[in-house]
Amino acid sequence: MDISLPVLNNTLADVNIQPAKHPTYKVGVRHKTRQVNIGGILVGGNAPISVQTMTKTKTSDIEGTVAQIKQAADGGCDIVRVTVNDKEAAEAMVEIVRQSPIPVVADIHFNHVFALKAIEANVAKVRINPGNIGSRDRIQQVLSAAKEKHIPIRIGVNSGSLEEDILEKHGYPTAEALFESAMRHVGICEDFGFRDIIISVKSTDVKLMIEAYRLVAQRTDIPLHLGVTEAGTTKIGTIKSAVGIGTLLAEGIGDTIRVSLTDEPVKEVEVGKEILRSLSLASRNIELIACPTCGRLEVDLFGIMAQLEEKLDGVKKPIKIAVLGCVVNGPGEASEADIGIAAGKGVAILYRKGEVVKRVKEEEIVQTILEEVEKFQPQT
Repeated sequence: MDISLPVLNNTLADVNIQPAKHPTYKVGVRHKTRQVNIGGILVGGNAPISVQTMTKTKTSDIEGTVAQIKQAADGGCDIVRVTVNDKEAAEAMVEIVRQSPIPVVADIHFNHVFALKAIEANVAKVRINPGNIGSRDRIQQVLSAAKEKHIPIRIGVNSGSLEEDILEKHGYPTAEALFESAMRHVGICEDFGFRDIIISVKSTDVKLMIEAYRLVAQRTDIPLHLGVTEAGTTKIGTIKSAVGIGTLLAEGIGDTIRVSLTDEPVKEVEVGKEILRSLSLASRNIELIACPTCGRLEVDLFGIMAQLEEKLDGVKKPIKIAVLGCVVNGPGEASEADIGIAAGKGVAILYRKGEVVKRVKEEEIVQTILEEVEKFQPQT
């Protein structure tokens, strides 16, 4: 298979980039990027930051793939990526796109025929690096087909799969190496007049990932897809993603995110949504807060929180609920929530929007909170 880069006229000077400069990030100030449309979901500009995931099924299993997509959509996913890695997967894309409730992205490596098949199936975006699909003619076929249907392309660069000449030049994966690789593919697109582009520069190394995205943000106005690649199991992957993605979002960098976990897609969505909510970049649903517990604990806080998590699962109201298990910090923190509980020995005080409502017994705490949630009216 020919995966050599074609000889094109572009250089880094041809691409709309700026010299590196010392970062001047401000929390809450969004890095301004141009905007692309992914199947009706706007990415970049002032659009809300969208959450993505990727299916874990065999794409040829249409029923299983669609079921996983629908589950992710129910969990709040905005965009879903599906691998197109063989002929059967390419053929399945028509039906998957037709049945999906959210925009579908085709994930393709090297094979321009699969890219063309995905575009014919009306996917919302194609994830492919133009320089890796061979000859100039192949690149032109894919970019022309995508341009005709207004389908954007995500250029996805990973520290583990950099081009040999770039690795040789830099010695090992660096932020500059990731940037150079991404700009090489951007330059190829711009040689063909294609500008509907999103960039990702992922790494398993969180610090490297942060540095690379900062570099792209400093030098271009291209929308950025954030992620820590191959982040790992749910526990470790959640921590790495929260640190990497969260740091960049807090600096105003990033337009769409994907948390990569060795877990079900809906779990990736849950973590991604929570990262956004923690930075006030997405509306809250139920937010449960509990103290970490210590020797002052006088109620069964573990049991209470387990019941609340189960019974409030799926409730979409934007409510902050705090359940604190002692009288030291409890009253102050409970009074700051929409619904708060400050518990003592076998009893608790119920707070509603900072006001004391009543005393409740320990065994009444869960039911009392559920009743308060039912009555809660969000401010408009």
